[in-house]
Amino acid sequence: MGRVSTSERWALALVVMAALAGPAQAQSAADRTAIEHVIAGQIGAFRKDDGPAAFAYAAPDLQMMFGDAASFMRMVRQAYRPVYRPRSFAFGALVRSGGALVQRVELIGPDGKPRTALYTMEHEPDGSWRIAACRLIASEALGA
Repeated sequence: MGRVSTSERWALALVVMAALAGPAQAQSAADRTAIEHVIAGQIGAFRKDDGPAAFAYAAPDLQMMFGDAASFMRMVRQAYRPVYRPRSFAFGALVRSGGALVQRVELIGPDGKPRTALYTMEHEPDGSWRIAACRLIASEALGA
């Protein structure tokens, strides 16, 4: 078996975390607004290099996996450049997938290339939403 890169390990860990995130709660206009606020808040924190604020938007299991904001930010800078420094972003559909709510976000990365970020969201016991995982794919909406 070949070597697995650090970014591949993190991507696999995020997929596993998404699968373990639990069942999706009922989707409402308030949920949609709250989810968009969480994602936009994290992207805003990335743009300011505010690691603690960006890390605070991550679900507890994701926080536990990374341990601290510095480790989390290192991974994001390396493996998620379009999310870390998007030129622009727009929210797409919020859908159920595998028992979880997944928010599509269309991004233009710092390199000018379109990407789609699929954010798996976790509904916390206090009623808030946090990001359980993010997966980048080629953008369908923007013609990539």
